[in-house]
Amino acid sequence: MSPLPTTVPAIVRTRVRAAVRRRAPASPREAEERALVLRLLSLLSQYPDEELAAHRPGLASAVAALPRSPVAAELSAFMDWFTAKEPDALARHYVETFDLRRRNSLYLTYYLHGDTRRRGTALLTLARRYRAAGWDTDGGELPDHLPVVLEFAALAGPGAGEAPLRMHRRGLELIRHALTESGSPYRHLLSALLGLLPPATDADRAAVAKLAAEGPPEEEVGLDPYGAAAHGSSHGLGHPACGDGEFAPPSAFVPPTAAPPARAPRTADGPRPEGRS
Repeated sequence: MSPLPTTVPAIVRTRVRAAVRRRAPASPREAEERALVLRLLSLLSQYPDEELAAHRPGLASAVAALPRSPVAAELSAFMDWFTAKEPDALARHYVETFDLRRRNSLYLTYYLHGDTRRRGTALLTLARRYRAAGWDTDGGELPDHLPVVLEFAALAGPGAGEAPLRMHRRGLELIRHALTESGSPYRHLLSALLGLLPPATDADRAAVAKLAAEGPPEEEVGLDPYGAAAHGSSHGLGHPACGDGEFAPPSAFVPPTAAPPARAPRTADGPRPEGRS
């Protein structure tokens, strides 16, 4: 525990720092815009299949309508590339970036736990968090896949909804670093997302550097308990505000509570736990 300040100036400084850390409550409009940004990030970080590619004009319009901010600027930079490329080129780039490069994995618990038993526990905990909030994913993706985590954040709000993103901030920093090194335009999405989260601390930066140098933890994988529990029934936990757990379609640019049910997410070939198909 930090020692108590012993002088009046120290007390003032402590309270100022605490006030800076505490965000003022967002207005309904700000909350709606934040949810829309998270939903856009969720959609844009998914595999660019034909449906997503066909909705690029609508996505670009939604990004262009956002209020000016560093986050909006990053999204706009991504959309310049995303709308200019041919669909086949977009698909190839996504596969080469996220499916063939382990360090760019979008499975967030991998960075914290590697392929260890602890990762299975983390996946189970995350799945239970979703169900407790009334959101039942359809099992098409693991609960730590970034588009899934982003969709939950958009639905559940800045507090509990964004907690998994804050928990995995260091992994997100590492993904951004890797994408920046490779020159992928997807670095703009990670920069936009990190712009929504609290600033990195010195400890965060040191941990990211260590993780980049040494990689995630390693041990024999034992994740079977996750599969048995996280995909179990969630009868009675449905919540009308959260739909049925599927992603919103590319055309759904509305506050999360009004988003219609949509298609299931693509199953990516990332560093999923062994034994999972």
